[in-house]
Amino acid sequence: MNPSKVYFTDLRTNNGGNLPQKLQRLIRAAGIGSIDMEKKFVAIKLHFGEPGNLSFLRPNYAKAVADVVKEQGGLPFLTDCNTLYVGRRKHALEHIEAAQENGFSPLSTGCQIIIGDGLKGTDEAEVPVEGGEYVKTAKIGRAVMDADVFISLTHFKGHESTGFGGAIKNIGMGCGSRAGKMEQHCSGKVSSDPQKCVGCGACAKACAQGAIAYGKDRKAVIDAERCVGCGRCLGHCNFDAIHNRNWNAGDLLNRKMAEYTKAVLAGRPSFHISMVIDISPSCDCCSTNDAPILPDIGMFASFDPVALDQACADACNRQQPLPNSQLAENMASPGFCDHHDHFINNAPETDWRVCLEHAEKIGVGTRAYELVRVK
Repeated sequence: MNPSKVYFTDLRTNNGGNLPQKLQRLIRAAGIGSIDMEKKFVAIKLHFGEPGNLSFLRPNYAKAVADVVKEQGGLPFLTDCNTLYVGRRKHALEHIEAAQENGFSPLSTGCQIIIGDGLKGTDEAEVPVEGGEYVKTAKIGRAVMDADVFISLTHFKGHESTGFGGAIKNIGMGCGSRAGKMEQHCSGKVSSDPQKCVGCGACAKACAQGAIAYGKDRKAVIDAERCVGCGRCLGHCNFDAIHNRNWNAGDLLNRKMAEYTKAVLAGRPSFHISMVIDISPSCDCCSTNDAPILPDIGMFASFDPVALDQACADACNRQQPLPNSQLAENMASPGFCDHHDHFINNAPETDWRVCLEHAEKIGVGTRAYELVRVK
């Protein structure tokens, strides 16, 4: 496969204009104008940030992208899917409130917000994964799949489970419904917490396997023999009483994430942007953010999310760790083993390269790239 082009611009604005304008200049140079958007629904997938976290992308960048989409006749909307974990983005009402609290609104971005997998995270489309080795049918938020054109706008940062959170993380994990996120994050079957269960019956109604019954105390009991681990009960429980403790981190998670990305992108135009700024050590899903581990680098764009992630990772690995950061502390700790990779040194139980290797293997893109600099 020939190298993919990845376009890059730094954060200097001494040649006039501002950063949102420079982002628009970058994506135009990268070829976003070649996509037919006339009267097309255009999903702009980004992370709205868990309240309390301040490293998420500012709404100004989303507006810059949405304005270019509208110039091309497109109908943009901002989207993300509900979270698997307990937080303030696990159902659409709280999710939209969290987005608004963090500054995302039609006024600030010029377009609407649609939570991709609906009110409770159960509105999903089952999408075949051609060539999938771990996932045969991905569970993707229906609004994401209903869009005619897909754009990812990613905050590139470290991640405790996948090494870094880049375009593939934003697409594959981010577009999964709650059941889809569970399929990626977890293996095995769910269980219920009797202290949180209120006996409402919602989980049993959602279970197609008849795996949930109620004891005399009206607490849910899950039959492990019947449970198939689909996660739909989790989405229907409003009291966080359903959980899965068999959490996957590392290679399996990274490979499943790559396969979900293939499902999201198959069969329609897509374009990908990564902002390598505020490079926090952990995901924007955390309700706080630690100090950046690396200096700000710039903005990247490409039609190839694999090449984009590789280029961003390479750019990060050419930097020096920032003092008084998690990465610097790790590297100064007794017995430290240097992996010569900032993201593995930041989260030593992970290896992000597995994700890109698998994504390349199944045809999502290529790790080979040509870097094109834009003034």
